[in-house]
Amino acid sequence: MSTEPSPSPRNRYLRNWLSFAGGVLAVSAFFAFLFLFAIDLFAHNGNPYMGILAYVVAPGFLFLGLGMIAAGVWWQRRHEKSAGTPLPNLLHVDLTRPADQKKLKWFVVASVGFLLCTAIGSYQSYHVSESVNFCGQTCHTPMKPEFTAYQNSSHARVECVACHVGHGAEAFVKAKMNGVHQLIGVITGDYQRPIPTPIRNLRPARETCEECHWPNKFTANLDRIYQHFLADETNTPFAVHLSLKVGGSDPAHGPVGGIHWHISKDNKIEYLATDERRQVIPWVRVTSPKGEVTEYRSPKFTNDISQFEVRTMDCIDCHNRPSHRYRTPNDSVDLALSTGKIDRTLPWVKSNAVAVLIQPYQTEPEALQKISATLRAQYPTAKNVDALVAEVQGIYSRNFFPEMKADWRAYPENIGHKEWPGCFRCHDGTHKAVGDPKKKIPASDCSSCHTILAQGAGEQLQKLNAKGDTFIHVDAEYENFDCHSCHTGAFPK
Repeated sequence: MSTEPSPSPRNRYLRNWLSFAGGVLAVSAFFAFLFLFAIDLFAHNGNPYMGILAYVVAPGFLFLGLGMIAAGVWWQRRHEKSAGTPLPNLLHVDLTRPADQKKLKWFVVASVGFLLCTAIGSYQSYHVSESVNFCGQTCHTPMKPEFTAYQNSSHARVECVACHVGHGAEAFVKAKMNGVHQLIGVITGDYQRPIPTPIRNLRPARETCEECHWPNKFTANLDRIYQHFLADETNTPFAVHLSLKVGGSDPAHGPVGGIHWHISKDNKIEYLATDERRQVIPWVRVTSPKGEVTEYRSPKFTNDISQFEVRTMDCIDCHNRPSHRYRTPNDSVDLALSTGKIDRTLPWVKSNAVAVLIQPYQTEPEALQKISATLRAQYPTAKNVDALVAEVQGIYSRNFFPEMKADWRAYPENIGHKEWPGCFRCHDGTHKAVGDPKKKIPASDCSSCHTILAQGAGEQLQKLNAKGDTFIHVDAEYENFDCHSCHTGAFPK
């Protein structure tokens, strides 16, 4: 008659189902961690949210398994102490017995299957975590504005990680830490409203934009028609047809000049900003293709530049909202009027739509309800009031996020110069060369970057002037004023 050997004093307290299950869970979690770490380490694009899976979720299950092992040991010791006798060895396997051989085979098969499921689950979790929906919708409240704007942008089919996560060990560590930091912020509610910009750890444009957009290519002038409507009773149309002087930066492909001269591979433009949003630029340094260096300063800027961050200009310094743009109420309503989504025959509809959009609302449901009530009260007999309400509500949902205090006012847009200084941050006529006050960064006027081909409405737009017209501000000629001084995106200041 065979007797079952006594378990070693070292591990006899582990011979219970709770500790055994904890051990299986701990081993699987550790395997998942190694698997996720390997995937993320060798992936083409990093993923900030893999830090949550690899360094939070997997270790969480690992510590849960270790906790179950400890709980099993505690339970068994307590039971033996109260009973006065050790528990029988529940997990002894004797390979001379056919029944134990069968159990061992099933255990090996089940273990391999469990590890396989863990690997598949980890791999699928990785792909889910790098998806656009995960980036934009998992952290629903803080990321809703950016995700909504992204879906309506020209980069809506570019994955978030392609621009927001860099290459190399340093970027890898930053991305993981940032992902975990975001998780903690969402759980605790400790995040800024609105999310601040510019993003300090955003990858350089040469690693992102220029993977698709070739900066050396010469781009001919681009024709654009900007359709606007006045805030008067008849919603008078006023369009500007212009030719943008985009130009290029490589003499091998065309004349060097135009707007894209600023990112020429031969020119080097550096600047510093004295505010967080990079709207105040009092110092600029230009290095020519011959190596000549010219430093420009605003009259009141006498600071030591070592106190500030000096940036080399790239695409993002002008195209700073390429994928997360919040349209202004004026532009949004103008677009809806020009496409017929809002009936232009409704009196004062331009000003009424803009006015209802910019009211201070606390939540989106409140805003949508009040937009509907206000517009229906203003146009009680209009047959197309339902279409008007639906379009204005849609404009609000796409561009206004009161819970996050996010709309066009929170995020300066540097392309152009209408609502924000944009080009005029440097081209304001006050930046003078150090040592040569007569030399300065030229002030932009309407002919510097574009040619006004036609303006107005109806037949006026058919009379194109290739040499360029003097810009007419509705009913008066341009008189050297800055557009953003009056234009706010809604009503004039």
